Amino acid sequence: MLKAKTRWKLATYDEQLAASIAADCQLTPLVSKLLVIRGIDTSQKARDFLQAGPELFHDPFLLDGMEQSVHRIQQAIQRQEPICIYGDYDADGVSSTSLMVHLLRQLGAVFDYYIPNRFTEGYGLHKDALAHLHQTGYKLIITVDTGISAVEQVAYANQLGLDVIVTDHHEPPAIIPEAFAVINPKKPGCSYPFDMLAGVGVAFKVGHALLKEPPLHLADLAALGTIADLVPLVDENRILARAGLKRLNHTRNLGLQALIRVCGLADTELSAGHVGFALGPRLNASGRLETAESAVKLLTTSDMDEAEKCAQALDDLNRERQEIVAAMTEEAVQMVNELYPPDQNNVLVLAQEGWNVGVVGIVASRLVELFYRPTIVLGIDPEKGTAKGSARSIAGFDMYEGLTACKEWLPHYGGHTMAAGMTLPVENLDLLRQKLNELAGEWLSAEDFTPMTKVDVAMSMEEISLTAAEQLEQLAPYGMGNPTPLVLLEEVETQGMRTIGRDDNHLKCTLSKAGTSLDAIGFNWAHVTKRVTPKARFHVLGELSVNEWNGNRKPQLTIRDLSVGHQQVFDWRGSRDKIEKWQQVMAESNSVTILFREESYASLAAKATSDQVNSLFVVGREGTNITASSNVILYDLPTRRSELEVVRVLLKQAERIYCLFGDPDLGMERLSCPGRDHFKQLYQFFVQVPTVKKIHMDALARKLQWKRNLLDGMIAIFMELEFLVEEAEQYTLQANTAKRPLESSVLYANWKEEAQLATDLLLSSSDAMIQALHQLVEPTTV
Repeated sequence: MLKAKTRWKLATYDEQLAASIAADCQLTPLVSKLLVIRGIDTSQKARDFLQAGPELFHDPFLLDGMEQSVHRIQQAIQRQEPICIYGDYDADGVSSTSLMVHLLRQLGAVFDYYIPNRFTEGYGLHKDALAHLHQTGYKLIITVDTGISAVEQVAYANQLGLDVIVTDHHEPPAIIPEAFAVINPKKPGCSYPFDMLAGVGVAFKVGHALLKEPPLHLADLAALGTIADLVPLVDENRILARAGLKRLNHTRNLGLQALIRVCGLADTELSAGHVGFALGPRLNASGRLETAESAVKLLTTSDMDEAEKCAQALDDLNRERQEIVAAMTEEAVQMVNELYPPDQNNVLVLAQEGWNVGVVGIVASRLVELFYRPTIVLGIDPEKGTAKGSARSIAGFDMYEGLTACKEWLPHYGGHTMAAGMTLPVENLDLLRQKLNELAGEWLSAEDFTPMTKVDVAMSMEEISLTAAEQLEQLAPYGMGNPTPLVLLEEVETQGMRTIGRDDNHLKCTLSKAGTSLDAIGFNWAHVTKRVTPKARFHVLGELSVNEWNGNRKPQLTIRDLSVGHQQVFDWRGSRDKIEKWQQVMAESNSVTILFREESYASLAAKATSDQVNSLFVVGREGTNITASSNVILYDLPTRRSELEVVRVLLKQAERIYCLFGDPDLGMERLSCPGRDHFKQLYQFFVQVPTVKKIHMDALARKLQWKRNLLDGMIAIFMELEFLVEEAEQYTLQANTAKRPLESSVLYANWKEEAQLATDLLLSSSDAMIQALHQLVEPTTV
């Protein structure tokens, strides 16, 4: 057995609908099933999803507040009134600001932008900033990716005589700011057909309305923020991401060109993954550690030298950010282990002075990966007596709802189901921690604390083809709301399993079943090779794709998770590196070693650590207790079936049994029991020579061409049957002894049983040994 890393939840779908869409759209069953699972319920929607062209953009004027916003912006441009773009410091805010800069530049506006400092101002509109902008001469403020909660700040701007157009995508509060206009597809009463745009998506729609056509020349910027902000890549987000990635691969934006080069991706076909894990983090690094100024300059400059300098600066900041995150994560993990162990805390709330509030969200995400608990990480400002941080959650725990239940202790908070931010007085931390733990105890079950993986479809090997893998590419780009499809292959075997890579940390193999095979690769899965037997039957989760090598195109599975549902027996009999293999297994937690001989224990205990000695169990020794373990090592060979009976339950419950017994655990003379002809030959010798001195036993063994130990064993049996009498210096045949059957000898029976066990467990083939062990201890299916 080998447990999967996560819980697998197989999606359900309407099979008839999937079959109908497959026929209408000429799709493979796999792709049509995936479309239905993603909520596509008609053939036309399937075509629209796969096509995802700009012609499918919605009318921007369906957004409430758009018409008056466009009129006011056009009026400002005509009057040459200064316009200020008020943005945010994350990747979505930076790309929103940059898109609006390019848009207003194109329209000939007089404008500039303002992004608050994360550390001195924090997120959102601020009265001091608005006062400064008013004094500078601005008449119109356009927010991007912020403002929906700024009720007091907008009211203050109104008092100053500033017109504020709010463009945002965050969840609106109960009270909406009384701005000149508020554009947010989530706003109550807004009839816009898609409400999951990112901030940059809303800015893109403003551009769409102003230009009277989609600003596709800015789609690369729109894709950056859309993908980096983790909004669902469906509907218009999918169109933006798809068009934006296409343009990003041939971008004319000098800053993006420089950023792509500094990421080492100049010769790479960029995907959503590259945006999410390479470009996005570097744009975020600026606002996390300093200000977002360099990121906006990068995306808006027309000077190549400036672009190169900004890109390098962002790359340097990203490296610094990575170092800070690593150090903070290490400190946070230590804090969890020492103060808030996960088995006693359903929610982790961690705070410390000196923690950089710009990266607390990343650290929270790392801790969720490690401990799978809803997590809040905060940096403490000792002068203000406040803690500011970010939260990341797990499936089943609505973080925004949880924080709302704690709002009496939270002067400022906001966010979504899976992520949020907050600021609170330090003295409220314990109250927050206690309440969130109580809520998690009510909302979550024990099962919820094991990560869950949503699986799309279970496939047979016959369903996998190059055509199916090629059609899957039409579903890209992948991201939130349109995850990379995960397929499940059940009860498959592996061939040619080997490790690859510079450090041999990747797995390469061929999956096979019923004569059909599929190449598979598992990055950082090399450790599995030591935990599975050659004939293990796997359940494999993976991503199906096309692998092209030397002009040959073949389907390939990238392994994401796997399990073995049956007990495994490892045939390591007679290993030359027996101790090394033993230590390899014992290094894993929940491992125990079974020994049947005291001499084996003495030898092994001398080489074991104190912890390992505590995991040695000698069958037959009194006062030794043993508990069920995942890994059970049979270190030496039992001599009696009854000895296996003692550990029958232990072996039945084990996930893996390692058979390390073998020569020289048992002398060769005990591997087979002498037959009747041997005993007859020895008896006839004593009839001819009734008394044999012990000093002549070696000579007798040579005469009979037997091993000495074999002769000694047979003599012991004759003495038990009273055929021979042992005297001080000799053995003598008993005269007139009644006949007794050989089978009545206990020594003979034991020898015979020992030899049979050796035959079944040691001298047999691997398959025969496993079958014999199965019959002896009746474990689960092997």
